[in-house]
Amino acid sequence: MSVERDSYLREIISKAVCGKGKKFTQATNTITPSHNPSSILGCWIINHQYDAKKQGDVVEVEGTYDINVWYSYSGNTKTEVVTETVSYKDIVPLSSKDENCIVDDLEVIVRVLQQPNCLEATISPNGGKVIVQVEREFLAEVIGETKVGIKVFPYAYEAEEEVEDISDAELDEIDTEFLEGNSDE
Repeated sequence: MSVERDSYLREIISKAVCGKGKKFTQATNTITPSHNPSSILGCWIINHQYDAKKQGDVVEVEGTYDINVWYSYSGNTKTEVVTETVSYKDIVPLSSKDENCIVDDLEVIVRVLQQPNCLEATISPNGGKVIVQVEREFLAEVIGETKVGIKVFPYAYEAEEEVEDISDAELDEIDTEFLEGNSDE
């Protein structure tokens, strides 16, 4: 009986999301300008680059971005932009994991949900540095092969009746006028 039941089951190997996780990070970066700032005129983050890899039950995202701070100095009489490259490493825990995934060839896909963004830039209490609050968020997915079981429903195949070709003479005999003028107007 089990042979008959097993004959109705199939296993399909397919790529699927085997692990997924999200990480939101707020970080504080300290920028050292060449002059003591009088006021912060603007702060923006550009040139974000990152790479990701799976390490055990987490995905490590390592990256860099440039923080640009536009500030005034000398009693708000002069301005300058200071740029510093910041490195980071975010650990994204995989909250949903499929233990049945075939681990020979895993692919890691990371999408940025929130690009590194300046929340606030302030002058440090000693007046010589700029403190920048940054936020960023990633979604990580681990793609691998997994088996999917499906049930096969057998059916009896019945041959369709053969349809004969219609000759040109038979086509000419079809009255197509019944479609026209059939309205009750």
